[in-house]
Amino acid sequence: MDTIPQIEVTELLTRLNQGEKLHMIDVREDEEVIHGMIPGAVHIPMNEIPERITEVTTAPEVIFICRSGYRSERVCEYLQHLGIEGAVNMSGGMLAWNSISGPTQLPS
Repeated sequence: MDTIPQIEVTELLTRLNQGEKLHMIDVREDEEVIHGMIPGAVHIPMNEIPERITEVTTAPEVIFICRSGYRSERVCEYLQHLGIEGAVNMSGGMLAWNSISGPTQLPS
């Protein structure tokens, strides 16, 4: 299995601030996202990824987000195992994002 591509929160924030339209999926549970998500991210809980796979594979790069970076990296590994390329893990998850005071919004 290949190494999972990673993106640091500072790089993600820079790209968002530059106006780049990114495909981001937050795989945390409902009770976690009620505290805020990265603006523009779509919420698909980790356990729903297999049944919602078509929502995952629509972009050449999809950044996966969770609380600490562990679950999102597992999702990237799962997709890689299926032969789906372009999955990128956000290193450190929302803990790292909040530590740099990245913007959040409440889920819609």
